[in-house]
This record gives sequence, structure tokens and C-alpha cells, in this order.
Amino acid sequence: MQKLLLSLAATTALCSPAWAQDLEIDELTFGFIKLTDMAPLAVAYEQGYFDDEGLFVTLEAQANWKVLLDGVIDGTLEGAHMLAGQPIAATIGYGTQANIVTPFSMDLNGNGITVSNEVWDMMRPHISSMEDGRPQHPISAAALKPVVEEFAARGEPFNMGMVFPVSTHNYELRYWLASGGLNPGYYSPENVTGQIAADVFLSVTPPPQMPATLEAGTINGYCVGEPWNQQAVAKGIGVPVITDYEIWKNNPEKVFGITEEFAEANPNTTKAIVRALIRAGMWLDENSNANRIEAVELLSQPEYVGADKDVIAASMTGTFEYEKGDVREIPDFNVFFRYNATYPYYSDAVWYLTQMRRWGQIAETQTDEWYDEVAKSVYRPDIYLTAARSLVDEGLASEADFPWDTNGYRPATPEGDIIDGVVYDGTTPNAYIDSLTIGLKSGEMVKGDEVVN
Repeated sequence: MQKLLLSLAATTALCSPAWAQDLEIDELTFGFIKLTDMAPLAVAYEQGYFDDEGLFVTLEAQANWKVLLDGVIDGTLEGAHMLAGQPIAATIGYGTQANIVTPFSMDLNGNGITVSNEVWDMMRPHISSMEDGRPQHPISAAALKPVVEEFAARGEPFNMGMVFPVSTHNYELRYWLASGGLNPGYYSPENVTGQIAADVFLSVTPPPQMPATLEAGTINGYCVGEPWNQQAVAKGIGVPVITDYEIWKNNPEKVFGITEEFAEANPNTTKAIVRALIRAGMWLDENSNANRIEAVELLSQPEYVGADKDVIAASMTGTFEYEKGDVREIPDFNVFFRYNATYPYYSDAVWYLTQMRRWGQIAETQTDEWYDEVAKSVYRPDIYLTAARSLVDEGLASEADFPWDTNGYRPATPEGDIIDGVVYDGTTPNAYIDSLTIGLKSGEMVKGDEVVN
């Protein structure tokens, strides 16, 4: 037995990077929510990338985003698949105060907005048709506005679900509504419902519960990640009207979050985690998504997403089904590596902060320098590039796959890539906020039920 153990130890030493022997901690538990964009974690585990780094990882599904965040903060989880807004909000003390950082962005795109069949039938007359009779996409929220007005005339609130107050889904849904002339409501320090002066009333529903909540009539629509938009189509209870790829082409989505304390105390382990996740992202996108069918099989397992393979494949393999039979090509609906998807750009963090300010979660005007400083305290491209460099040096990745010379800010988003045609430049956040039609402007804040200067 002793000879066997020594043999196994020698084999492990040969198969692992030399620096893996210097890991500060090698037994880790990571949390996730049952969404297809947790895929890099599942792939890193199932393809053996964590093992290659000498990491013994356990993946645990969490009940909701708050439970997940609390687990990372209290150390029950060493890291997690997170809403990009969670580390940012925690760092500035919105909701929960904690220093959370992200050395890895998990994906681009991946969300959609779905409405009930009743609402769709009311919207459809306000939507242009193509020559074949199908709806013309992208669909503006302007088509929803007369529906909301009809609800109001009947004395009924128009309710929509999103997954968490600092989620991409909340901000994307708000962005789409506002671009069509609908006010999604404000937050204030005294009122955190986000429903002040709202035309449409948004509330939190956990992702897997979205279809059932829609079917029950509690909400009239929702914004969520996959597979829960496609689930509504499969069940015949709703119609996805727009994807976030159509709202903002190649927008940032989830991140991998750890505490700053963990990153500082465990630099080698953190580097190993990022190496494994980069390799997972590469595998998911390589050869024009050739591995996506295998990824769908993996994610359909109950310990990961646990939805039917056909439902996951409906969006994960480069298509998206809006209505039964209306399947359209969206090859970039889920992006896990190309377009530098895994690099944690400061400009992504700044966009989340601008939306928090726009809707009152950040109560007062901040300087452009403040946005930059917060972004740099949360997003850690230094850790990412160290991990990437080591992969390139070992021949596991290509030099050309990483943005070595970036200042951390993406080029400004062109007007054709965003639903309202408003250019986003992360280096000038206040000018961007002031250019948006609906929302707080410089010097404004919410007091009571009103926006005041």
C-alpha cells in the first residue's frame, strides 16, 4: 500500500504544474446558480482542468443569489459564479459591505426578456412584420408601452420579475424599458423597492422559478438567463421578445467572485483557479462552438442546471427560439472566451456603476475618478493576465488570445450595438449617464417619491 501511495504521488507530481505544489489551499468549494452561464465551472471540473492545477473542487448549487454571496463572505464558499453587480455593490456597501474581487469574467450575453402569452398578444399589433409574417427583431419596449397603459387604465399594475437588485437582468430590463419610454422606477436610501415613480413594477424572483411565477400570473414578464426563457417557450406559457445580445451586443454577464482577503492570502491558488477557468472558456468556444452539444449534455445533469437537453440546446448551440417554430441564428448568444470575454474589463464594472447611479442605488453624483477607482478595486486584470501568461508559456493558450496592452477599458460601444443608440464610453461615466433620456442626471437625487436637484 505504501508503494502504491508513493507511486500515485509521483504520478500526480509529473502531471501537475511545478508551482501547484506551492498552493496555499487545495480543497475548495464553489457556489453557483442553476443557469447555463455557470458552464465554465462545470467544464473546469468535468474536463479535469481543476485537477490539472492540483485543486480538489466541490461545486454546490445555491438557493438564490443572496445565499450565494453570504456563503462567499462567511467563508462557507471559497468562490462563486456571481452576478457582476454583486462584487461591485458589496464593495461600495450597497446591501452588504464586503470586499469582493473578480479576476475572471465568465461570459458575455446569455439573457432574455420574456412576456406572458396575454401580453404578447397585446404587443403584437404594435410590432412590424417581416415578409414571411414573423415579427421584426429587435423588438422595442415601445411596443409594450400601450399594453402597460391599458393595464393602468384598468387599475392593474404591470409586474415584471428580475433576479436580484444588482443583477445584470435588473439593469438590462430597466435599460430596455427606458429605451421604449417606460420608467422602471427609482431607488432611494429610504425605499429600496426600486418602484418609486414606476410605470412597470419590478421585483425579485429566483431564476428557476421564473416560468412557474409567470404561469401563475404573479408577474407579466421577466428578464432572466437561460434556460428559463426557452423553458417558457417549451411550456407554451410565454414569448421571449428580445435577447440581451440585441439590447447591447456582447454585453458583460457573470463573473467569478472571491473575497479580497482570499486573493491576498492565496495568490498561487487564485492563479490556479483562473488558469482552470480560462481553459474551460477556451474549450466552450473553440472550433466555432464545436463542444457545445457536449456542454449541453453536461449542463442538463441535475447537479448542474437540470433542465431538459433540448431546452438548454435551444440557446446554447447558437440559435434562439422566440416562439414555437421561430428559431433564429444567434451564434453569439452565449460567449465564453472569444472577444476577450474572460478578461475583467474596468469599463464593464463602470457600466454597472452607471446603472446603479441612474436608478438611485447610488444616491448622489460621483466624480468620473470615483467610478475608475471603484472599478479598479473590484476587477483584477493583473491576476487574470498572470494566469494567462503562464498558460501561454506552457503552450496551453495562444499569445494572440489575450489583450496584453489594454488599459482595462474597452473601446466605446458604437451606437449600432445598443438598443437606444446611445454610445457607451466607460472613461466618461457622468457624460454617459447624462445622455440617457430616463434616469437620474448629475446633481439629481430621489427624495420621497420625486426626483429633485
